[in-house]
Amino acid sequence: MNQYRLFLGKEWREQARSFKLFWVPLVFIFFGALEPLTYHFLPQILESVGNLPEGSEFTLPEMTGADVYASLTGQYQTVGLLVLVLAFMGSLSGERKSGTGTLLYVRPISYAAYYLSKWTSAVLLGAASLWLGYGMAATYIVQLYDQVPDLRDVVLFLLVMAVWIVFVVTLTLTASASLPTGGAAGAALGILFIGMMIDGLVGTYWTWSPWKLQSYGLAYLTGGPDTGDLAGALIVTAVLTALLALFGILQARRNAAKAKV
Repeated sequence: MNQYRLFLGKEWREQARSFKLFWVPLVFIFFGALEPLTYHFLPQILESVGNLPEGSEFTLPEMTGADVYASLTGQYQTVGLLVLVLAFMGSLSGERKSGTGTLLYVRPISYAAYYLSKWTSAVLLGAASLWLGYGMAATYIVQLYDQVPDLRDVVLFLLVMAVWIVFVVTLTLTASASLPTGGAAGAALGILFIGMMIDGLVGTYWTWSPWKLQSYGLAYLTGGPDTGDLAGALIVTAVLTALLALFGILQARRNAAKAKV
C-alpha cells in the first residue's frame, strides 16, 4: 500500500508536468461547449455562408437536450477516445524507452502497485474530463434548449459512460505495458474501432459488450435501457477490465528487463 501511494503521487506529478491535467479536460470541455452551440446557431451559419437562393429558409428539426448529448457522445467516441489513447499510450512503454523505468525496476517494487497507480490516475483524469465536458454542454443545453434531460437520468448516463472510459483506459495501459508506444496506440485504437465496426454490423445480436454501453447510457435520456442487457454489458465489461488489468500487471513485470539503461 505504501508503494501504491508513492507511485500514485508520482503519477499525479507526472501528469501535472506533462500538462495532461490541463489539456485533456480542456479538449473535452471544448467539444462540450461546441456541440450545443453549433446545433443552435447552425441555421444562421448556413444562411450566412451557404449561398442559399434568395428567400429560401433552412430549418432543422427541433433539438432536445438528449439529442445534443447523443451528438456529443458521438464526438467523444472518436475524438475523445483518440485523446485518451494519445494521453496514456506511453504511460509504461515511455518509461521503459526513456530509461526512467530502470530507476524503478532495479528496486524490489510491486508491479501491481506500479500498474494500478497509473490506472487510478488515468481513470480519474479520463472520467473527470468526460464529466466536465458533459457538464459544459449542460450549461448551454439549459439556456438554449427547451427540453432538458432529467437530472437523475443524466447522472445514470454519466455513470455508464464512466464505465466505458475505465475500459478504454485499461485497454490503453495494458497495451502500453505490452508493446512499444507506437504499437500500444495502434493496438488500442485498432481494438476499439474494430469493436465499434463489429457492433455496427451485428450489434443486434451482440447485446452484452463494452461497445453497447454508449447506447445503453443514452437510453436513460430517452426512456431507459433494457436493464437486463445493461446489466449483462456491465458485467462483461467489468470482467474484461479485470482481465486486462491482470494481464497488464504481468506484462509490466515481464517487460521490465527491456527498459533502456
